[in-house]
Amino acid sequence: ALLNPSLAKEKAPAQFRVKFETTKGAFIADVTRASAPLGADRFYNLVKMGYYNEVAFFRVIDGFMAQFGIHGDPKVNEKWQSASINDDPTRESNVRGAITFAARTVPNSRTTQLFINFADNSQLDSRGFAPFAKVVEGMEVVDQLYKGYGEGAPSGGGPRQDLAQSQGNSYLRAQFPKLDFIKRVSVVK
Repeated sequence: ALLNPSLAKEKAPAQFRVKFETTKGAFIADVTRASAPLGADRFYNLVKMGYYNEVAFFRVIDGFMAQFGIHGDPKVNEKWQSASINDDPTRESNVRGAITFAARTVPNSRTTQLFINFADNSQLDSRGFAPFAKVVEGMEVVDQLYKGYGEGAPSGGGPRQDLAQSQGNSYLRAQFPKLDFIKRVSVVK
């Protein structure tokens, strides 16, 4: 299923919870489909497929956000890179703990990458970043994710996204050994 994005078509429940088990501990997020239906549906399908298992928090910027969603297997990344979904209208704000899809600077470019807001980033609301979930338990775990690499290359010392896409976890683990990883994500309710 991970090599066939066209299978990610299931409609998410109106409300559900997801448990993230990470190298720093566990946290729980509540997903509200009405907040961003297309994003919630994509996330639900990716979680059920096991997409986020063994995925790194590759861009963690103190006071801003923690980004993840590049798969550890380059073959999987290749299939999902162009499997974008349309944008949702922004109905919720990018407050602390809100989970939102990352996107390129062009409309309708969301694929698999997400970020968790460390702070009130409501300045992102008008730029089309539509939260669909919020961390409701364990935000202290998210706060402990390794932030030492900062912004990704070339702006900072963190991982290059192109190399993370093309080389997967072998690149991330070899060049950035302190990164935290998601061990497993599952729908719990």
